[in-house]
Amino acid sequence: MGREVNEETGASVSSGSDLPNLTPVSREDSRGGETSLETPRTTQVRWRDLPSKDQLFILSLCRLSEPLSNVCLLPYIFYLVRSVLHPTSNPSDDDQSPEAIDAAAARIAEFSGLLVAAFPLAQFIVSLPWGQLSDKHGRRLSIVGGLAISVLANVGFGFSRSFGTLLFWRILAGLANGNVGIMRTVTAEIVRERKYQTKAFLLLPLVFNAGMVASLALGGCLAEPVVNLPWLFGPEGVLNTNRNPAGVGWALDYPYALPALLNAVLLGASLVLAVAGLKETLPGREDQSDVGLRVGAAIMRLLVRIRPRRQEYIRIDSSEDTFLGQAQPDHEKPLPDPTHIRRKDVPFRSIWTRKVVCALVSFGLLPLHNSAFMHIFPIYLSSPPADNGEASFFAFTGGLGLRSSIIGVWLSSFGICGILLQLFIYPRLQGRIGTRGVLRIALFLFPITYAAAPYLSLFVGEDEGTPRWVFLGLVMCSQIMARTMAIPSTVIILTGAAPSKTVLGTIHGAGNMLASLARAVGPAIGGYVFALGVKEGVIGLVWWLYLVIIALCALAWSYLMDRDEN
Repeated sequence: MGREVNEETGASVSSGSDLPNLTPVSREDSRGGETSLETPRTTQVRWRDLPSKDQLFILSLCRLSEPLSNVCLLPYIFYLVRSVLHPTSNPSDDDQSPEAIDAAAARIAEFSGLLVAAFPLAQFIVSLPWGQLSDKHGRRLSIVGGLAISVLANVGFGFSRSFGTLLFWRILAGLANGNVGIMRTVTAEIVRERKYQTKAFLLLPLVFNAGMVASLALGGCLAEPVVNLPWLFGPEGVLNTNRNPAGVGWALDYPYALPALLNAVLLGASLVLAVAGLKETLPGREDQSDVGLRVGAAIMRLLVRIRPRRQEYIRIDSSEDTFLGQAQPDHEKPLPDPTHIRRKDVPFRSIWTRKVVCALVSFGLLPLHNSAFMHIFPIYLSSPPADNGEASFFAFTGGLGLRSSIIGVWLSSFGICGILLQLFIYPRLQGRIGTRGVLRIALFLFPITYAAAPYLSLFVGEDEGTPRWVFLGLVMCSQIMARTMAIPSTVIILTGAAPSKTVLGTIHGAGNMLASLARAVGPAIGGYVFALGVKEGVIGLVWWLYLVIIALCALAWSYLMDRDEN
C-alpha cells in the first residue's frame, strides 16, 4: 500500500520514488454497516509527531560523542601538530625561506594526516565487534560503555604534550566511538513506522552536523585561550587570579586543553542521561532494566511529585487512537512485530546479500573523500600563503594563512547551512525525487567543488579580499550541502537493504567499520599527497589527483548499483 514492508523485520523499507499511497482502503461505515472505499490522504509528518521523543533525544545527545571527539581539533590541528613536533619542523624568525616554510608545512600535513586517521582506523577495528556485541547483549551496554571511554579519552588528549600521547588518546577515542552504527540501529528500532522514518533517519545526521558546527566553532575559539580569549585567560583576564604576566599558567602550558575539557564535560552529561534514561531496544529485550534505569525512573517520579499538578483531561483509548493521540487510517497502524514473539537468527553468511554489499560500497565511498576533505581543508587554510606571480593554470602553491579561530568560525558558520538544509529542504526533496535522486545530486556536487577549491590560493593579494571570501564561501557551502544530502541517503539505503531487523546491528556495524576504514585511509593518503603537492609546488595535486577521482568513482557506482538492481 504505497510502502514496502519487510515481513521478517517488521520495518518499512523506502522505495525508490517514495510516492504517496493512493490505494483504495476498505472501511466499515458505522452508520449502516456498509463497506465503502476511501483514498487515504497523506499528511506531512512534523518533528513533534515522532514517537518516543525522549529516547530519540537521549540518543541524539549520545551521537554527539563522535563529532566532539573527532572534529574538534580540525581548526587548530596545524598549530597543535606544529607545537609537538621537533623544532626543526618550525622555521625560526631567522629562517623564513620559502623552502623551509614549505618543508615545515609538508611535515605538519603528513603528521596531522596520521593523527586524523588514527581515530577512524580504531573505529574500523572495533565497529563490527561492537555491532555483534550489541546484537547479543543489547544496544544500551555498547552505547553507555563507549560514552564513558570517550570522556576519559578527551581529558587525556587535552593534557598531552607529545605526538605519541596525542596518538594514543586519539586511538582510544576511536575505539570508544566504534558504536556509531549501533545508534543508527537503535533509531530504526525506536521508529518502526515508515511514515516517520524519513524524519527519524535525518535526526542523527542532523545532530552530527550540529555537533560539528559547535565543535568546530568551540575548537577554533577555545584553542590557545590566552590569545583568543584574553579577557578570560590573558594577563588581565578574569581567571588569571595569580596575576601571571603572561596569562593563566595552565592555559599557557596546555594551550589546546580547553576544547577537549569542554568536550569531556558535555559527553559526561550525555553519559549521565544515557545511564538513567536510555532503554534497551534489542528485539526480545525491550523490557530489560538495570540499576541505572531504575534510578532514572525514581528521579522522574520524584520530579513528578515536586512539580505542581495541573488539571488534565483523562485520555480514554479507543480503536481510532494512535500512540500520539491522533486518529490514523487502519492500514497505517503499526504491524505486529514477529520478533517480539519469536526471534529468528539469520546465519552470518546469509546477511551479506548482493543488495547489502552494493549499499555498503556506496556507504564506504562517501567518507573516503569527505573525510580527506575535512582534514585537508583546515590544513590548507592554515598553510602560509605563497607568491604565485608566475603561476600557471595547474602549477601554483600556498594556502591562506588563516588563524584557528577564523577557520573554526568559518567552518561552523557554513555548517549551519547543512542543518537548515536537513530541516527544511532534504525531506521535501527526498519526497519528490526519492532517496537515490537526492544522493545523486550530492554526488554531482562533490567533484565540481573539489576541482575548484585549490584556486583559492590565487586570491591572496590585498586587493583580492572580497573575491577570496566569496569564493571560499561558495566552496564551503557547496561541499557542506553535498555532504548533508549524501549522509542520510546512504544510511537509509543501507537500512533498507537489511534482510532482517535482527541483523541491523551487524549490518550497521559493518557499514561503520567500512566507513571508519575509509575515514582512516582518506586523511592518511590525502595528507601524504597534500605534502607531496606542497613540495612540488602544485597545491592542487591532492584535490585533482585524489578527491576528484574518488568522488567520480562514487558517482559512477550509484549508476552501476541502480542498473544491477533493475
